[in-house]
Amino acid sequence: MQAQTQWVATSDQQRLYVKTWGNEAKPALVLVHGYPDNQEVWEPVIQQLIEDFYVLTYDVRGAGKSSIPKRIRDYSLAQLSLDLESVVNVVLGDRAFHLAAHDWGSIQSWESVTEARFSHRILSYTTISGPCLDHAAFWMHQQFKQNKPKFFKQLAKSWYIAVFQLPLLAPTVWHFFSAEKWGKVLQQLEHQKDLPSNTHIASDGKHGVGLYRANFLPRLTMPRRRFAICPVQAIVLKRDNFVSPELIDEVPKWAENFQRVEVDANHWAILSQAELVAEYIKAFALKNN
Repeated sequence: MQAQTQWVATSDQQRLYVKTWGNEAKPALVLVHGYPDNQEVWEPVIQQLIEDFYVLTYDVRGAGKSSIPKRIRDYSLAQLSLDLESVVNVVLGDRAFHLAAHDWGSIQSWESVTEARFSHRILSYTTISGPCLDHAAFWMHQQFKQNKPKFFKQLAKSWYIAVFQLPLLAPTVWHFFSAEKWGKVLQQLEHQKDLPSNTHIASDGKHGVGLYRANFLPRLTMPRRRFAICPVQAIVLKRDNFVSPELIDEVPKWAENFQRVEVDANHWAILSQAELVAEYIKAFALKNN
């Protein structure tokens, strides 16, 4: 599997490292990675998709080989959506595309999936372990009023979000992680050996903290009503340690065309269940092509 690589400049002059795989004549599929990963995390899934799609991935700002913004506000959801737009405009021109994303890739992709200017560009969206922050905020507010056990269950899963708000502690902790240590974390979470590990984990973890600090408090305290502009599929991970499957219960209120599937895996199913995840992405995209 050989990727073509290029650099794309963003609207605020960051540089994003982009890869493409496969035949350009095939339907276009963009995959957006989460935190603390870079685009390499998708490669086991890409192996299963390359025969059917022209696949595009990129290191989001602050991750992998892409440039690192100096200001926290440069990680805002609005800017991340503009990054996606810059990448697809350069690589795909005016072509429409399918979109799939994991973790923070999913969170940031919701910004585009609920944005009117993408209404004729994004053909379908598969989200994995990354709720729309606005939808999550409405869900949390409702649970606090009606079902406090559910509210506190999700709050307990999200302990790391509070830690990531601390300016010095969170970035410093990542200095103690190596690829080997991160590999052991993945092995314990997914109950599977020899999973691909992130060789840039210390850097990706340190700089990606800006994603949390720029977006969580504004969105959770002032949620917006955001409706999907394309069909949405949620791949729900039944053993996810970080995102409660109940958060997906909110999505049908915001997505007119919605499909839910479940996978018996933890948070990094794109590594431990790559073939199954790829099959769900493929089937949903081709149905909505």
